[in-house]
Amino acid sequence: MCSWVAQALRIRKRKGDDGPHQRIYQVGQLFSVAEASKNETGGGEGIEVLKNEPYVKDGEKGQYTHKIYHLKSKVPAFVKMIAPEGSLVFHEKAWNAYPYCRTSESALLLLLIYPNEYMKDDFIIQIETWHKPDLGKVENVHQLGTATWKTVEVVPIDIADREQVAPSDYKADEDPAIFKSAKTGRGPLGPNWKKELVTKTDCPRMCAYKLVTVQFKWWGLQTKVENFIHKQEKRIFTNFHRQLFCWIDSWVELNMEDIRRMEAETQKELEAMRRNGSVRGTKASDD
Repeated sequence: MCSWVAQALRIRKRKGDDGPHQRIYQVGQLFSVAEASKNETGGGEGIEVLKNEPYVKDGEKGQYTHKIYHLKSKVPAFVKMIAPEGSLVFHEKAWNAYPYCRTSESALLLLLIYPNEYMKDDFIIQIETWHKPDLGKVENVHQLGTATWKTVEVVPIDIADREQVAPSDYKADEDPAIFKSAKTGRGPLGPNWKKELVTKTDCPRMCAYKLVTVQFKWWGLQTKVENFIHKQEKRIFTNFHRQLFCWIDSWVELNMEDIRRMEAETQKELEAMRRNGSVRGTKASDD
């Protein structure tokens, strides 16, 4: 698992290979997105799915989703202080042309404080992902220009390293260093699992290369907000991929038809969960 972190970038997409291991991983990824969404929804907060449909554009085929994230208790105190009541929602639009995926987010918070015409491109969160069946050794997989690449901070994520997990996020049943799959025999992942994988050429592997672009042009808050978002994205990537690995017995025998049916059911479940019960899931820290 690798994360590429950058400030204020725009990238062009290129096509990649789609092998059998990537298709299996895609099923696991989509299953885990649905399950994680339910874990983060309840008590008026969480995820609302507006659209989940196929798209075709400029020869690119994939799945388009439009979601709203209701985040009242999931943001730090300094954001709550400047946010009008009821404004803490994010719109996420994603174009999943696996193994490439592009996600963009915008905040209703800013649109309420300033006219939309004023903000324009002053607030950007964009995540571009290449999924590659390797061990994360490809440099500049997004093919950035030389000058831009020099501004990129590379942040490796090891899903088996407990030190990379916040104490409040840790769950023993989502720890790849402990988990062993009953259906595949994979796991637990020891401290040298990536080195061991080099010699196991018949063992599936996958790296998600994520390029995170954050731009928040607001005098006095820019650095604080941008750093906070980058930190939270790394936290999300780490926790999500630990879950994906440990949930393998729930998704390894599914196919895409199963996933699409599950997504339709999850969309209905999320609506009911968001209107009832108590707030669930991850909360942001203030540091």
